[in-house]
Formats: sequence, C-alpha cells, structure tokens
Amino acid sequence: MKSLMVLVAVIAGLLGVPAAASAAPNLSLPAPGGPLPIGSRILHLTDQRRADPWVPERRRELMVNVWYPAVPIGRTPRYMTRAESAAAIAGRKLDLPPDTLSEVRVHSRENAPSLPGRRPLVLLSPGAGNNRITLTAVAERLAAHGFVVAGIDHAYEAWETEFPDGLRQCVPCGLPGEPWPSAIANRAVDASFVIDTLLRDRRWSIDATKIGMAGHSAGGSATATAMAADRRIRAGVNVDGPFFGNVSLDRPLLLLASPIGEQNYRPTWDETWPRLTGPKERYLLENSGHSSVTDGAILVDQLGLRSSLPADFVRNQYGSIDSSVALDFFRDRLTAFFKQWSAR
Repeated sequence: MKSLMVLVAVIAGLLGVPAAASAAPNLSLPAPGGPLPIGSRILHLTDQRRADPWVPERRRELMVNVWYPAVPIGRTPRYMTRAESAAAIAGRKLDLPPDTLSEVRVHSRENAPSLPGRRPLVLLSPGAGNNRITLTAVAERLAAHGFVVAGIDHAYEAWETEFPDGLRQCVPCGLPGEPWPSAIANRAVDASFVIDTLLRDRRWSIDATKIGMAGHSAGGSATATAMAADRRIRAGVNVDGPFFGNVSLDRPLLLLASPIGEQNYRPTWDETWPRLTGPKERYLLENSGHSSVTDGAILVDQLGLRSSLPADFVRNQYGSIDSSVALDFFRDRLTAFFKQWSAR
C-alpha cells in the first residue's frame, strides 16, 4: 500500500507549491445551491480524557466549523483567519496581500440562529495537511439542504490552523515512516467525541439516528475507520482515500475516486470491497484530480495560478476537468447520498 505521504508531499496545503500572482482578485465560493439559508459557528473543543498523540503533554483539541440551516441575519464570516491566510501565502511565496484567503466570499451568516426542526448531522474530515475550511463549499451545499455539518480540524494534522493560542502546523506531515494509520485511528475517536459534543449542544437539534460522515483523502480513510468504531454513523463517503487495516462495514458507503487515487490506492480498495456488505458504490470521476472535491481548484483558477504551477502537480491535484464541474459533481453526489441513507 502506497503511503499517504506520497500525496501529502504534493498537496502542500490549500494552494500547493510556490507561485506568483500579480494581484488579488475577488475570490468567492460557488453558491450553495439549496433552498435554505445557512449559518456557521466555530467551536474550540477539548477532550479532557485524551492526550494529544502528536504533543502528549497536551489534551486533544479540535477546531470545528459547524454549518447549519439558519435565520439569514448577521455578518458573513471570514473564510479563514487572517493569521492562517498570511501563513499560507508566505509559506508558498505567493505575491498576494497577506489577508487574501481570509477574504474569500462564503455564503453563511456568522453565529446566526438555527432554523427550527430536527436535523441530520454530517461530519467532514479533511485530507492530510489540509485545514477543515478546504471543504467549505461541500459543507455549505449540505447545510443548504437541511443538514447540520461539522468540519473537523484534527490538531497538528494540518498546515496553518489557528487555535486560540496561535497557529499549529502539521506534525505527521514531516515524520518519516508511516504515521498515518495511527492518525486515522485517532481521527475516528475525534469523530465520536464531536458527535457526543454536538448531541449535547442545544443550539442544534440533531437527530441522533441520522448521522453520516464524509472525508477527503486521509479524511476518507478516517470515515471508514470511524464507521467501524461507532455504529451511530449510519453512512459514509470516502473521497479518494485509502482503506487502512481490515475495515468491515455493513452500512452504506460511497467511494468517489480520481485517476490518481486509482493509481495510488486501488489495491486497498479492491482488498476492502468484499468486506463492505452494506449498500456500496464506487465511482471514478474521469479527468479529475485528487483535490477536486476541495475549494482549492476553484481558488487556484480564480487566482490565475493553474498555468504557473508544475504540470504534474496540476494533473494530480486538479486534473483537466473544469474545477466548477468537478466540485458540483462531488457536492451533488454527497448531498444525494446522505439524503438517501442518513437522513431518511
């Protein structure tokens, strides 16, 4: 099985490798495309029962974005914090104002009151090295269709994630060997902790019988592992992530693949497939890239960076498909899947 580090090395966070851009255009995510207005809140959670596996002297901490159907009042939040934006731009030597990525237009209202009604929950886990915000467009689509969506930043597993005490960067991304199997197992515990926390939170009326999870790359791996460990997760979507260990599931699972995912992870998919005894589907989106499900391709195109990035990087991460077409495909498939299996 090829290591996740093969792709971590080339993803390099949200925008990828160093490149130059002469000006900062107006950046925006595509409209959610659902009937409901949405709100968003940022939660800082600490699991007092667990030490952090990467920094054992600390308790396990998570930053979580929650998107949900909401009363459309209040201001629009920042896409990411100014500190995260400045660190991402400086680290990639982009010729852009430091706050460029914090100014990306999103479609939620910050801390808006929730609309009444019991709601299904979907957890989102990002790829290795990626911040939770990279799945914002997916989250907004789900929330606009009636879901509460929790995007999880697993501490020390992303570049440039801001916690209340400052920025934290990815520890396993620079470790030798194969650190990700243990990281995936720990992400599964994170997912259960977030479920427990949100079910107790009265700001959202979540139906505990209607919970799903999806993830990109390492987050897709974590989705399958979390489902195996926590039967409350009724359905899952793995977007281009390998399976770790002897995962066996009797609940619905959708595997969405890119050509580079097929190249790197197909052996784990073929090995695991017979052990998925619930409803299952496997789909390859031709000409897509490993990161086509994220906001990255849209923002790279709006910044005009595609032509200045190495051709191999563009092909692997974004493919030749139109970035808007690819993102809409993933948003449509995830929304339809969770409506069918976790929200009924």
